Amino acid sequence: MDPKESAGRAAAARVEPGMTLGLGTGSTVRWLIEELATRHSQGLSFTVVPTSRQTAELAAEYNIPLTDINTIEKLPLTIDGADEIDPSGHLIKGGGGALLREKIVAAASDYLLIIADEKKLVPALGQFPLPIEVIPFGHRQVQDQLLWSGLFAQVVLRQAGERTFITDQGHYILDCKVQRPLSNPYQLENQLRSITGIVETGLFIEMADEALIGYTDGRIEHIFF
Repeated sequence: MDPKESAGRAAAARVEPGMTLGLGTGSTVRWLIEELATRHSQGLSFTVVPTSRQTAELAAEYNIPLTDINTIEKLPLTIDGADEIDPSGHLIKGGGGALLREKIVAAASDYLLIIADEKKLVPALGQFPLPIEVIPFGHRQVQDQLLWSGLFAQVVLRQAGERTFITDQGHYILDCKVQRPLSNPYQLENQLRSITGIVETGLFIEMADEALIGYTDGRIEHIFF
């Protein structure tokens, strides 16, 4: 079985009857949704808060009940993927373009379970370009400022085919390749927060509680942070 599929399907067992949970975005989460759909058809009752239109549409196809985050105060659990996971549980997320909603839902959750394959485990964040969500107005100035800062070797405006990629909130994403692996993600996050025009970053620092990792040999590993 594909390690992403293994992780996604295994995570479905964490959903309890009557639960309202946050549901992330991405290729591993698709397997989770498929398994949740099977359990729902077998009588498991639950509701999800989707972190993207893509996730909402896929869940709706499987007749999984949806609710708006503004209708709840706190989520007991959110299950989401990641692009990178370091030994401290810090993450880079946003490869699927849903980082703003993902971070809002994660912040509203008592427990964040990350599902991924073994390739997402890294000794330090920074191999995967860091997504930074920006407003369209003045995005070129933000891009230039990020380059001039010396923090990044490359800053690229994300494209979707021949057009600029637009997030569910109507923003753009700058994919930023760091000069070197991140020894202090806190410092970088604070520096980025000071730049006008940046809406959110793909750094998820001290947010994950556990990672459920699928391996090519079929193993499932639980890593707690």
